[in-house]
Amino acid sequence: MSENKDQKFVYDFTEGNRDLKDLLGGKGANLAEMTNLGLPVPPGFTITTEACKVYLESGEAPAALRDEVSAHLAALEAKMGKKLGQSDDPLLVSVRSGAKFSMPGMMDTVLNIGLSDESVAGLAAQAGDERFAWDSYRRLIQMFGKTVLGVDGELFEDALDEAKAAKKVTVDTDLDAADLKKLVKAFKKIVAKEAGREFPQDARDQMDLAVEAVFNSWNTDRAKLYRRQERIPGDLGTAVNICSMVFGNLGPDSGTGVAFTRDPATGHQGVYGDYLQNAQGEDVVAGIRNTVPLADLETIDKASYDQLMTIMETLETHYKDLCDIEFTIERGQLWMLQTRVGKRTAGAAFRIATQLVDQGLIDEAEALQRVNGAQLAQLMFPRFDEAAKTTMLGRGIAASPGAAVGKAVFDSYTAVKWSRSGEKVILIRRETNPDDLDGMIAAEGILTSRGGKTSHAAVVARGMGKTCVCGAEDLEVDTKRRRMTVGGTVVEEGDVVSIDGSTGKVYLGEVPVVPSPVVEYFEGRMHAGADDADELVAAVHRIMAYADRVRRLRVRANADNAEDASRARRFGAQGIGLCRTEHMFLGERREMVERLILADTDDEREAALSALLPLQKKDFVELFEAMDGLPVTVRLLDPPLHEFLPDITELSVRVALAESRKDANENDLRLLQAVHKLHEQNPMLGLRGVRLGLVIPGLFAMQVRAIAEAAAERKNAKGDPRAEIMIPLVGTVQELEIVRDEADQVIAEVEAATGTSLKLTIGTMIELPRAALTAGQIAEAAQFFSFGTNDLTQTVWGFSRDDVEASFFTAYLEKGIFGVSPFETIDKDGVGALVRSAVEAGRATRPDLKLGVCGEHGGDPESVHFFHEVGLDYVSCSPFRIPVARLEAGRAAAESKGSDSR
Repeated sequence: MSENKDQKFVYDFTEGNRDLKDLLGGKGANLAEMTNLGLPVPPGFTITTEACKVYLESGEAPAALRDEVSAHLAALEAKMGKKLGQSDDPLLVSVRSGAKFSMPGMMDTVLNIGLSDESVAGLAAQAGDERFAWDSYRRLIQMFGKTVLGVDGELFEDALDEAKAAKKVTVDTDLDAADLKKLVKAFKKIVAKEAGREFPQDARDQMDLAVEAVFNSWNTDRAKLYRRQERIPGDLGTAVNICSMVFGNLGPDSGTGVAFTRDPATGHQGVYGDYLQNAQGEDVVAGIRNTVPLADLETIDKASYDQLMTIMETLETHYKDLCDIEFTIERGQLWMLQTRVGKRTAGAAFRIATQLVDQGLIDEAEALQRVNGAQLAQLMFPRFDEAAKTTMLGRGIAASPGAAVGKAVFDSYTAVKWSRSGEKVILIRRETNPDDLDGMIAAEGILTSRGGKTSHAAVVARGMGKTCVCGAEDLEVDTKRRRMTVGGTVVEEGDVVSIDGSTGKVYLGEVPVVPSPVVEYFEGRMHAGADDADELVAAVHRIMAYADRVRRLRVRANADNAEDASRARRFGAQGIGLCRTEHMFLGERREMVERLILADTDDEREAALSALLPLQKKDFVELFEAMDGLPVTVRLLDPPLHEFLPDITELSVRVALAESRKDANENDLRLLQAVHKLHEQNPMLGLRGVRLGLVIPGLFAMQVRAIAEAAAERKNAKGDPRAEIMIPLVGTVQELEIVRDEADQVIAEVEAATGTSLKLTIGTMIELPRAALTAGQIAEAAQFFSFGTNDLTQTVWGFSRDDVEASFFTAYLEKGIFGVSPFETIDKDGVGALVRSAVEAGRATRPDLKLGVCGEHGGDPESVHFFHEVGLDYVSCSPFRIPVARLEAGRAAAESKGSDSR
């Protein structure tokens, strides 16, 4: 982006507020908001996301930025009564990233900037603690070396381990000032050797280089991967927060912690978080030392604990949501370093939303916006069977719920490699760090032996909806030998383990699963009560009831038989949007289809169709009974006929072998001729859909007759069948007119024969670009459109789904060509534009045109919002996605109503 001369690139914490997240990032906006609330926030300032965008585009910081930073730094120095890097009493600052959307651990932070060989002595004198000063200095060199200069972090960790081993201690707090002085020397040598330069002694150089490093961290591989995973736009940039340092590593009366105003795993109210005495903030989230529960702070420092509880209540009431808080205590003085609306599990999201309604903090419309379909889908996953016989290995902290089973792997590379080969894996680490992100995404679940509910593994897993157990201290994880030891049991890489993110339990082997209570609720087998599962079900019930009240989109099911239709109805389906009749031609009926394909005469063809008619009719009778009173859209035969015949290679071999034995089967020979005749290079674009009905006399007429006779039988039995006949793959109105004329004639014949008046509607599936572009013409002959977005995506993009997803989609996703597969979420700019124009043209011709979608996008949360926006009447999806579609249809309606009111 081009630089504006009058543009302001730096804001003091006193100048911003929480509504400026686009400009100040989430962290900066919330630091400003807490400052405005009068909470104890260390003074500082924020460099805007606009400065980052200029830097990323041009490779240089804005020309005005240095002077603006200098002015704000001078104001900060005046406020603090000390200067950055001065030798006698130095001002130290942190440089921290902060994008609009939370990206925990994905971008860079550097603490203790301003320390040097000279100023470390001044800090020691000012604090009266030489050990603290040298500990802070070694932390700066370590973080700066890794983050700014690109030195391998393992080298610093190894040097720290060597220092502890030499002193025969296990934790870094047991190292004294002399040990830390030696460690600083070792760290500086590592920097000089690996970075090819000395560690910078000028404090302003340190700060400027750290700011550039934070800008650059926006485009690291892990940050880009996280954004793709969370669907965060890549052009937002990150803000940079420069904050005066406060120190939690000044001794036992100091410390650092992370707190939640409610349990992010369950949503229950209480005191949740982690605290670490004599430590700096990164120690907690990195999980390098096991923390104590936040509740223990009441005993350690009651005054700070009481003040923190008051601040937490203030923040939750102010933000009207679960807040995630970082704080530091410096010799008994509490400081707030960050707050944000906290990431939470799916179950916690539903519970918290309803709790806040009951507390009067939000209304039902806002509660609906606090949850989403992806979270509801997570709640529908199976859970471990508590009655199963298990071998328990240990127990950790239940950080992110779910039942995950897979082979143990001990590094991210192996997790990704095995996952791509089709293996389910559990990533096991002592603690995770941002470099493990790709392995965390690939794994079914994450297990760590260190860290708590606020560690990197826990926070990222919750954000992804991934099962996670942290801080399982009994597990000895040896990543170099690729094994985990628990007591006398050794788990080697490749051994199957199961982890329960709801209880924290870790099991050897595969534990069987049972249905989720939420699925049991949707199927009518569970009701809200008093226990934890029932409490969750009650929260889901309340939000779903509100979504159903406000949504405009109706939700139907894709179902091909009475069993699926009945399940869909229990899940809340308001009809069937797609019944694929080709599924009724499989199994024992395949021989009848073969007879139809092999028919040489009209009599043979009529005989084959007559044999299929009663079977088709029986299918439809059962379907109309299961969905009585609700619409049922039946798609006439769509796939190429060769799909109902034997495989060409297999049949050719069978015939060749038979001929060599001179006992060839006449039927096999005719079948082979038919297979060769029907074989197509690209059957998706060949003889299928409406084309079949036009070239095989009587085929569609038989299906229409079966539908009509089934509807008449059901109606005469006092039922209420509401059949809709859908013609597939239409590209021109003439095709539809010919088939409709034939269908109208058959329906009239059935009405006359049964003495029943049938109100069957006839429409088409819009799945070809030409159909979308000529929708106004096609609507003259169609009473409804159903968008087949699977095929429309294939024909718009020129993709054969079965081929491209396996061949190059992974590369396209990794390179950022796709943010998400166009088969998963509708491509609004291409496919979506055709849908929108077809809706407008169709309704211009026929204002009462019924419009729906029956591709897989009908159950995708983001796509449902698009279909609401363009004015469809319904979406249709597989039975298990119906609750998700219902919820998202409600959210779309509430969202658009909110936008209208604004």
